[in-house]
Amino acid sequence: MDEPIELVVELTSGQKKALRGMGHHLEPVVYVGKEGLSPTLLNSTQAALQAHELIKIKLGQNCPIERNSASEELTKSTGAALVQIIGRMILLYRPNPDLPEGKRIPLSSRPQNRGKRSDI
Repeated sequence: MDEPIELVVELTSGQKKALRGMGHHLEPVVYVGKEGLSPTLLNSTQAALQAHELIKIKLGQNCPIERNSASEELTKSTGAALVQIIGRMILLYRPNPDLPEGKRIPLSSRPQNRGKRSDI
């Protein structure tokens, strides 16, 4: 395999929470089967991240690699951030500044005011 790609973004817990909410309704776009994490699969994962930023990956029943190992390898080889692992599903996020403004996922970089108003 190629050299690991540097992680593009570090996610805060609030950002992960927002991405989990967005990812809940996504269908998997990459399926890992009995071949495991082949170079072809890694290329299709890169392409999916380039097109969508947030993707869901499904590990098939006959996938030879354990889910935590698979997620670690996928994040290293794509430069994406791991958002969540649930069951045999992995949710990855990697921003793409080349996407049109309407297709990008806006992530707040500052903490949100949790309903407390200081100007009352």
